[in-house]
Amino acid sequence: MTIALLFIALLLLLFTGLPIFAGLALFGGTLQLVTQGELGSVTEVIFGEVNRYLLVAIPLFAFMAHIMIRGKIVDDLYDTAYTLTRHLPGGLGIATIAACTIFAAISGSSVATALTIGAVAIPQMIKFGYEPRAAYGLVAAGGTLGILIPPSGPMVLYGVTTDTSIGGLFMAGIVPGLLMAGVFVGWSMLSTAISHKHIAREPRASWREALSAIRKSVWAISLPVFVLGGMYAGIFTATEAAAAGSWLALLIAALVYRNLGLRAIWESAIDACRISAMLFMILAGASVFGHVMTKLRIPQQIVEAVIATDIGVTGFLLVMMALIFILGMFLESIAIILITTPVILPAMIHLQINPIWYGILLVINLELAQITPPVGMNLFTIKAITKSPLGPIVRGAAPYVVLMIAVLGAVMAWPQIALWLPGTMLGR
Repeated sequence: MTIALLFIALLLLLFTGLPIFAGLALFGGTLQLVTQGELGSVTEVIFGEVNRYLLVAIPLFAFMAHIMIRGKIVDDLYDTAYTLTRHLPGGLGIATIAACTIFAAISGSSVATALTIGAVAIPQMIKFGYEPRAAYGLVAAGGTLGILIPPSGPMVLYGVTTDTSIGGLFMAGIVPGLLMAGVFVGWSMLSTAISHKHIAREPRASWREALSAIRKSVWAISLPVFVLGGMYAGIFTATEAAAAGSWLALLIAALVYRNLGLRAIWESAIDACRISAMLFMILAGASVFGHVMTKLRIPQQIVEAVIATDIGVTGFLLVMMALIFILGMFLESIAIILITTPVILPAMIHLQINPIWYGILLVINLELAQITPPVGMNLFTIKAITKSPLGPIVRGAAPYVVLMIAVLGAVMAWPQIALWLPGTMLGR
């Protein structure tokens, strides 16, 4: 009962519109003051949480993403994907998902993926006869791949919070991410085939056209291959991979695309700093909250409740996935990770739940949060691009919510979907 009241009070505070980092810090600090009578340990807790080498990966991956975005590689990615799929039913939809998949492996951001690909793809899809809401929903859902296909900021924070291998998490996200993309492609082909509207298709590309298109985007595709391949082979840690990827992104944008000046590099660095500062402030606030939860023995009480009810692994996961799904309708993904994970970690350890497996389930659930109202960020991103009312966007995204829940269920039922690739990593 005490646990429920504390979380309800925190949610009510966050719903007032107070910034998340401030809400977490104030709530945790107040509880610390009331229960312990002092705030002396708060600064040490915050410093200890943010003074971690692994967190350096976040600004580096953000910098890499912004360099590639400003390097104008998206048009090449989309054109290549469309050239290879234009003869298929739903070819434009398939191209959009393919471009989202590759761009997700560059940007690590759902919103950036939806925004960047959507600006190119949505007008084209509508021009070729797609219903507007179908185009909106496909791009909104495709954008969610940004935090599942590595690199992923939420995975880094989850890894830091649980002391889990970030390289392992990145590898674990690849197969579920490709599975999710494949399910979206299948739905695009099926929905196009049964649509009452005529959707234009073009002739199959010749070998010469296909090779020319692939050659145009080979440098863009090489970046995620370089970063993830280096981690898989044990050459890089996650932080080293982020640094090496940033250098490669600079070289590709400056020497291959030749459209990146000093001003663009400076702006990319500033944007990376803004994103990182926001995440680190939330992390600092969450560290205060997590510290006082530990002082109040909330994690231990959860473990005792799990033991007393004999809920088991499946029951525990179902309860957590339902809770996170509900929280995702109202809270930002990073806040959900930092609020829930430290509290339930002892229960996960007691139940011997693989933290990499749980991390992937968590991230898939957080993807759902991007396309579920009232606070689905990808929905509002599509609204900003298209100036459309929110209703058609939500209706267009609805089938993808069902598809994503199905993939979540599959990964929960067959953990090896997530755990097989990390299990083959070199240099573990």
